[in-house]
Amino acid sequence: MHNSPVPISDRLALFPDSTRVQQDALFIAGQDLGSLADRYGTPLYVYDRLTLEAAAADYQSALRKYYPAPSHITYAGKAFLCKAIAEWTQTHDLFVDCTGEGEIAIAVAGGVPPQNILVHGVNKSISDLQAAVQYAGTIVVDNTAELQRIHNLFPNPELRFPGLWFRLLPGVAVSTHHSHTQTGQYDSKFGMTREEIMQAVQMSKSVNLPVNGIHFHQGSNFRDPEPLIPAIDMALDLAKEISFRGEWHFCPGGGWSVAYHEDEVPNPSIESYVRGIAEAVIEGCHQRGLDLPHLHLEPGRSLIGRAGVAIYRVGAVKQRGDKTWWLVDGGMADNPRHALYGARYSCLTVAGPGRERNERVSIGGPYCESGDVLIEDLLMPKVEEGELVAIPVAGAYQLSMSSNYNGARRPEVLMLEAGRATSMIRRETTDDLLRRDLPLG
Repeated sequence: MHNSPVPISDRLALFPDSTRVQQDALFIAGQDLGSLADRYGTPLYVYDRLTLEAAAADYQSALRKYYPAPSHITYAGKAFLCKAIAEWTQTHDLFVDCTGEGEIAIAVAGGVPPQNILVHGVNKSISDLQAAVQYAGTIVVDNTAELQRIHNLFPNPELRFPGLWFRLLPGVAVSTHHSHTQTGQYDSKFGMTREEIMQAVQMSKSVNLPVNGIHFHQGSNFRDPEPLIPAIDMALDLAKEISFRGEWHFCPGGGWSVAYHEDEVPNPSIESYVRGIAEAVIEGCHQRGLDLPHLHLEPGRSLIGRAGVAIYRVGAVKQRGDKTWWLVDGGMADNPRHALYGARYSCLTVAGPGRERNERVSIGGPYCESGDVLIEDLLMPKVEEGELVAIPVAGAYQLSMSSNYNGARRPEVLMLEAGRATSMIRRETTDDLLRRDLPLG
């Protein structure tokens, strides 16, 4: 933790690539954030297209450099998905990871073709599976009960039937800041053990279901790729036992980290992450006599997290002993990550971002929960009620987990590019809340 003010450059490094301080105010993609907040209201989420483009290009160029066989990037729908983002993914020919019928519908409406839709989920419903078979190119099978359900629903697979990948539970997780972001440990709810996968292989052969890949995922927002290596070896051992030949698919998950706070800068290297995975897969396949698979990576937050910024307006400043509270007009209803697992964020004021920061503040929202907190104990300047604050790295796992708690209406979401602001999601209204409700009589 910093005990003295850090340079503004350290916090600006957390913001999107096009962020500039002009006229003593924050601008993104040539847009004055204060003017956008006045026009569209707050809370307001903005995404910088330049940052999105750069992250996608970094992953794809690294894969081209280090992996000689076909490779693919999968966008995590759960990070943030709307029709406009689905459309953007196809400008880079990305796969889109959908969990269930709802995300599948958004991807389809955004123009994602079947071959680029991949379906996850630990307990897919019948309607989820029906949508997956109709619209997706790949289903990642989580358990043998699901495999049996697929066969019961589709006893005679059609000519265009999704490929099936089996999700391996490797029994080792990556190091993350909270247990709720780990998925690969032995007691995880995700995936199948080696024994369960071999049972699923026999089941699929007996009913002629098309199995063509292996997937695993060990956790989200990690910085050290070393725990991936034994899991990659385990998955490749399985691939050899299954006897994959020719064109097959392998996904060692994703979840590569981004910096949320100046204490975490710089961002971990995408190139070194991709290189480490590619080299492990190439060497592992060579040792086992396996054909190189189509390699799939799931960047998750490292693809979109830093592209997003949340803008709030301060409604009240409270002094409680040594603690200073800024109460803003958004919080856990649009960003529950601090409440869920203690996520840390940083912040700048929209106007005068370079002001001296000499006061430790906590930023809380308007909702009736003590856990409705966005930031704790951060050095900031003194502010007046009505000022705007901008919280960076707001692009992933915030809006996708938002709610209508206390009657909150979800915020407007903009895409910013080259001096232009385009609304991707309009602000919810009270009419939206009431439209879904039915009377008892």
